[in-house]
Amino acid sequence: MTGRRPRRAPPPPVAGQLLDWSDGSIHWSRDPRPCRYCGRDTNLRDSKRSPAHKVCAEDALQARAAEAADAYQQNGQL
Repeated sequence: MTGRRPRRAPPPPVAGQLLDWSDGSIHWSRDPRPCRYCGRDTNLRDSKRSPAHKVCAEDALQARAAEAADAYQQNGQL
């Protein structure tokens, strides 16, 4: 044995902490623009560099996941 511990899986996301936007070089811009979801100005950018508040993006992801789950339950497929 090498004495190394196996890596543990990261903890599951908690509501309000789904996205990691800690890298300011990707998720921050000096130029405020309207959020793609709510329309209010934001300096934040999503992973595709579109203006978006983190909370708005997380809400949209949760809504899409809920819609997909509903569609799966109704149709038996995605």
